[in-house]
Amino acid sequence: MARLALQRAIAPQWVDEVFAEHRQRQYPRELLFSTVVELMTLVSLGLSPSLHAAATQTKHLPVSLAALYEKVNRTEPAILRALVQGSAQRLEPVLAAWPCQASLPGWRVRVLDGNHLPASEKRLAALREQRGAALPGQALVVYEPDLGLVTDLIAVEDAHAQERSAVAPLLECAGPGELWLADRNFCTSTILLGWHQAQASFIVREHGRSSPPLASSGPWVDAARIETGQVREQRIDLKSGLQGWRRIELQLDQPTEAGDTVIRLWSNLPAAVGAHEIARLYRKRWRI
Repeated sequence: MARLALQRAIAPQWVDEVFAEHRQRQYPRELLFSTVVELMTLVSLGLSPSLHAAATQTKHLPVSLAALYEKVNRTEPAILRALVQGSAQRLEPVLAAWPCQASLPGWRVRVLDGNHLPASEKRLAALREQRGAALPGQALVVYEPDLGLVTDLIAVEDAHAQERSAVAPLLECAGPGELWLADRNFCTSTILLGWHQAQASFIVREHGRSSPPLASSGPWVDAARIETGQVREQRIDLKSGLQGWRRIELQLDQPTEAGDTVIRLWSNLPAAVGAHEIARLYRKRWRI
């Protein structure tokens, strides 16, 4: 079943069509991009320990190993995003037929998180133990828990860049009926206002320094208790002129791994969604 699902999601002919549509610099000559994806799939699924091993086990690789690595190294980020978006669209009708309880009925929940690729031992030996050494890259990943699918991805070639600097393409595609969940790294005026202007909703953890400046805040109102602590909320108005956003505070019974005893969340969800429900939704933000 897993093999059939992958064959449906990343069929070779479709992969080559995506490559042809979104490529800018690369071109196919002797090595098709679908062959590269097939080899990398073997590595990502743990069926082969490395790209080199997968390539040497392939009987009909039409190019040298050096040419294969050159092709992989020059893969364009736009192609990767198109592959993730397209494969999710191809699998969504299958998953939609399975029974699933919506995280928040009436909303399309989208979880945004950053993922730094791990440092490779194939780097220069003198730099392997240095924190400032070059890293392979990072990605902004959009995960939809109700589908169990990663539905969008922004590949960032600079692993040391701020995650928030690459969010613009995701803001452009946001729309009504979506609920975005994100951690404190995305609690900035540009991102929150971008979602709000797109008529999308959000639940984002408060950042002590980069959060949008407030014009005023209302009194705290006790809401309810959830499994991990006591919840209360207040109305907040921004200096930019926006009014009626909500700040939810969760007093934790047990500190987080970082030692935090209080988690504050910002949201523009309507009052019909209770503060306790917002706190519960954020707890589901990202689970592996």
